[in-house]
Amino acid sequence: MLKWALIFAVISLIAGLLGFTGLAAGAAGIAKALFVVFLLVFLVLLALALMGANALRK
Repeated sequence: MLKWALIFAVISLIAGLLGFTGLAAGAAGIAKALFVVFLLVFLVLLALALMGANALRK
């Protein structure tokens, strides 16, 4: 997920440098959305891992 967010961010930067502002804005929006989804999945998995570690200690 993070890989795709970075790919879309690079596409956005290149498109912006070349003057394709509409494409750059679209790619930036997709990159932001993918990053937010990645962050949410990461936090959920981190919380589950911490709860699992606490269960093993007991």
